[in-house]
Amino acid sequence: MDILLVAGLWLDGSAWDDVASALEQLGHRPVPITLPGQGDGAASATLDEQVAAVLAAVDSASGRPMVVGHSAACTLAWLAADARPDRVAKLALIGGFPSADGERYADFFELKDGVMPFPGWGPFEGEDSADLDEEARRAIASAAIPVPEAVAKGTVRLSDERRFDVPVVLVCPEFTPAQAQEWIADGDLPELARAKHLDLVDIDSGHWPMFTRPTELARLLAEAASEA
Repeated sequence: MDILLVAGLWLDGSAWDDVASALEQLGHRPVPITLPGQGDGAASATLDEQVAAVLAAVDSASGRPMVVGHSAACTLAWLAADARPDRVAKLALIGGFPSADGERYADFFELKDGVMPFPGWGPFEGEDSADLDEEARRAIASAAIPVPEAVAKGTVRLSDERRFDVPVVLVCPEFTPAQAQEWIADGDLPELARAKHLDLVDIDSGHWPMFTRPTELARLLAEAASEA
């Protein structure tokens, strides 16, 4: 199966290198996506352009692909299911949750000169980054690509309720499946609460398992794809 890999804020397609290698060995075709404004050399981009890049990958996939979103890009994966509910076989969401219609995409951190740079490790102290050593932290921070303002502040637009029919697996890194279920029950994750086919799986990692647990993450994704 084609497995489309969409990394979160500040990351380009190379974030998936180790996961992609492992997925190939497991018999799948990984397709890491470098988003407009996040690694393609463009100085700016919009949320609509990032969505279009993901949809282009969906449309050119062999058969019905599984779309994987990490962190904020869980919303990009969700938008793909909304726009292509008949084409997307499954979603895998890693360490993040889809935003609802009308919400800002990722207006989380301070903007400078039209972009949202990586804010340093302060906001991610604790479970998010506990499994990253100093070398990994330096590597991630030095490679981080500032996110264009029009992406971070873009408005999420959802329109097709058939997105709730697309099977979803939520990969839980810095939080547990039990915590995610509690958030859903409390009404904090309204989009996931309406998903008709939702599985939750645990991975013992921080927020970036593609760097710290790539082989295990690939195995979980391959298992999800085989069930699609």
